[in-house]
Amino acid sequence: PVIPCVVSQWSSWSGCAEPCKTTYRVRRRHIIQEPRNGGEACPPLEERAGCVEYWTRQGTECKQSLIPALITTGGFGKARKKRAAADGSERAGYCVEFQLVAITPGCWHSHHSYTHWMQYLREGHTVCVECQHPALDSRSLHCYGDGSGSKKNQLLHWQAVGNPRCKGTWKRIRQLDTCSCPSVHSFLFI
Repeated sequence: PVIPCVVSQWSSWSGCAEPCKTTYRVRRRHIIQEPRNGGEACPPLEERAGCVEYWTRQGTECKQSLIPALITTGGFGKARKKRAAADGSERAGYCVEFQLVAITPGCWHSHHSYTHWMQYLREGHTVCVECQHPALDSRSLHCYGDGSGSKKNQLLHWQAVGNPRCKGTWKRIRQLDTCSCPSVHSFLFI
């Protein structure tokens, strides 16, 4: 008889491969039954996902200048809020306005559906980035890469999640304690 491949459930995600830099985490599964007699081949046994760990292995906070802000489309925040609504214990977030200074061409050359939001990034535009749970760190009470503590007109780095070739620099304008970001230029710290 034809016997397809059978694999286990995914393991839990590992921690980030290295602290204080944009890196990855891993999850794995193993083969329970090898395929036989032309059975369906085994699917991938390892998956990687981007991540950043903002604390060293010794428990001290990483230097902000080493880490770019990781952003995604503001639409992701609506789904995130729905998932978190059941708890209700999360601290309220805030928003930060930035002026985009430089953007790499990689932002416009990705054609995946989950990267379409990157086409709205334009040099000189003001963007609004929301800091909400779980990106809002419970120890420091801010999102990493939000520019808090930076000097006026200091260039800060950001990177788009889902497309490592989409990154750039921006200048922090101001922090808003109540968020009212416009939908087109609204982003989210990860």
